[in-house]
Amino acid sequence: MSAILKAPLTVEFPFTRSLGPVQSAFLTGLRERVVLGVRTGDGRVLVPPVEYDPVTAEEIRDLVEVASTGTVTTWAWNHDPRRGQPLDTPFAWVLVRLDGADTAVLHALDAPGPDAVRTGMRVRVRWAEERSGAITDIACFEPYDGDAVEPAGHNGEFGDPVTGIVAPARLDYTYSPGRAQTGYIHALGGRRTVGERCPSCRKVYVPPRGACPTCGVATAEQVEVGPGGTVTTFCIVNIKAAHTANLDIEVPYVYAHIALDGAGLALHGRIAGIPYDQVRMGLRVEPVWTEGARYPDHYRPTGEPDADYDMYKEVL
Repeated sequence: MSAILKAPLTVEFPFTRSLGPVQSAFLTGLRERVVLGVRTGDGRVLVPPVEYDPVTAEEIRDLVEVASTGTVTTWAWNHDPRRGQPLDTPFAWVLVRLDGADTAVLHALDAPGPDAVRTGMRVRVRWAEERSGAITDIACFEPYDGDAVEPAGHNGEFGDPVTGIVAPARLDYTYSPGRAQTGYIHALGGRRTVGERCPSCRKVYVPPRGACPTCGVATAEQVEVGPGGTVTTFCIVNIKAAHTANLDIEVPYVYAHIALDGAGLALHGRIAGIPYDQVRMGLRVEPVWTEGARYPDHYRPTGEPDADYDMYKEVL
C-alpha cells in the first residue's frame, strides 16, 4: 500500500453585508479615529455598539463617544500569531474597557512579553496609518501610563459614511483522504475506478470510505467498477460557476448521478457529447479522459440502449 495522501486545502468565502446606522457610525468613526459606543435606556454604554439592548431587546440608537484609553480586564498571551491576525510577532489578546464604556472590546495588545501584561493595566489605541472603516483601523492597543484621554463628544454623524463591509471567511487545513480514498485516487491516475465491497451487505461503494455506512463494518476488498455506467438522476446547470477555474464551462450543461457498472451507489459527473435537453434517466455513458488528468473530464453516451429502470432504481 502506498503512503496515505495529504494536501493543503483552503475553503474561502467573502461575505458581503450591509451596515445599519449604528454599525455604520461605529466603523466610520474608527476611520476618523473616533470610538463610538451606544447608550442603553438605563444608561449603560456598550462598546462595540449594538443595535438592540442585549438585556431588554429594545432598539438603541443613542451614540456616544468614548475615550481611546482604557483598562485591561483580562488577557491571554498568543505565542504564535497566525496569518491575518493583528500582529505578526507574539502579542496578548486583551479585553479592554475603554474609559466611558461599561463593556470591553477584544483586540491585540503589543507588549514585549507576557510578564509585561497584567489585568488592570492601562492601555491606549494605536491607530493604523491607513484606515478604511474597519475594526483593523485600530492596529492594536499599547501600554499607556499617561492621563485619561477625554473624548470630544462626537455625535456620530460623518460625511461619506461606511455602508457595507466584506468579511472574508477562510479556513486553511491539511486534508488526508485516508486509506480507502487514497487507493481510489491512485487507481484514477491509471484510468481505473475502484470501490470497496462491504463484507456484510455486499454493496460496492464508490468512492470508498473504508466502512459501510449501512452496516457499520470496515471494508477492505477492492473491486474495479465501470468504466461504463447509467445516468440515474441529473440536473441542468444554467448559472456559470464563478471563481472556479476548473469549471469554466459554457452553460447550460448537465451534471448527473452516474451508477457505474458494478457499483452500489452513484457518483457525480458531467455529461457532454449530447444536447443537454436529450440527457435522460437510464442513459448509458462512459468516461472521457483528457491528457494528464487524474479523473474523467466528463461522461458521454456509449450508444447502447437505455438501461431499464429496474436495473438502477436501487441506486437512485
